[in-house]
Amino acid sequence: MKQLSNLDKVLDAAMDLPLEQQEMLVKILKNRIIESRRDEIASDAATSIAEFQAGRFKVQTATEAIQELREYLNNPNAADV
Repeated sequence: MKQLSNLDKVLDAAMDLPLEQQEMLVKILKNRIIESRRDEIASDAATSIAEFQAGRFKVQTATEAIQELREYLNNPNAADV
């Protein structure tokens, strides 16, 4: 509930800005979100690489990986993940 209150305050403050600054705020927020996503993807990739190097993943061909994915999508409850 408090988060909505904070969001309302931020939105109200943003609406008090001149239009040009509102547009600038939107661009800044979009860029920061993009950077956060990139950081998240990079972190996930680093974790996956470390797990692969530690032998936690098996080497597969693309065909094998696609087949395994299809099997999972057809029967997600039977997955051994």
